[in-house]
This record gives sequence, C-alpha cells and structure tokens, in this order.
Amino acid sequence: MTTIGFVIDGEAVAQGRPRFGKGRAYDPTKSRDYKQYVRLVASQHKPAKPFEGQIALKVRVYKPIPKSMSKKLREEAIKGTIQPVTRPDVDNYVKGIKDGMNSVIWNDDSQVVELTVSKWYSENPRVEVEVTEKG
Repeated sequence: MTTIGFVIDGEAVAQGRPRFGKGRAYDPTKSRDYKQYVRLVASQHKPAKPFEGQIALKVRVYKPIPKSMSKKLREEAIKGTIQPVTRPDVDNYVKGIKDGMNSVIWNDDSQVVELTVSKWYSENPRVEVEVTEKG
C-alpha cells in the first residue's frame, strides 16, 4: 500500500451548486478556483503516475473558530472536544477536493472505495488529506 499525505492551507471551500448559462451547467467561480488550488497543491505531492487501484481517502477539514464563540467553548474547540455542526456539510467539502485530485493523484475519483471525512475547529484553517492506494 502506498500512502500520500498533504495539507491544503487556508479555509476549505464547499462545492457550490452548478450554475446554468447558454444551455450548459458550470461550476461557480469560487468552487472552480478552489479545485484549481487543490490541483496545484496535490501536484506537489503526486506519485510518479496516478494511482490506478482502489483508493482509501481520509479528509480532515479544519474550520476557523468563530469570533463569537465564548472563551470556554473556544478552549473546547481547540482541544477537539467539540466539532462544527454548521453548514456546509462534509460531503460538499470533499466533492471539490476529490475533483481537484483527478488525473493528478489518481485517474478518477470513482476509484475511491473508502472515504472518511471530518470537520474540526482550528486557529489554523486547512484541509489535511491522506490518500492510500490499497493493494
């Protein structure tokens, strides 16, 4: 098994709803730009050739701690005792991240057979990605 891990610095962007114009659907600008950023970061950690087998993907999204959060809750958030239960959903975060890794880390995100996604608070917003090619 081969594992690649890397960090995407900055606040994660959830995949937006498709926009429609001139008879076709397209990504909102923010989603498209984030996918390009993910592709750039992933390309710095890519294998010699994209993984071809089954993939296990682990994604940890670290959201900024809200300024309105009380000092007590802030301490709990930093310790990891509490996690965000706010929108966006974890699956909307992972869509753009997976799309950004197509043809870079793996051939197609359909190869992902195991997926673990979680949201956390941090004073350092980022996304931690771990990709394992199984067997």
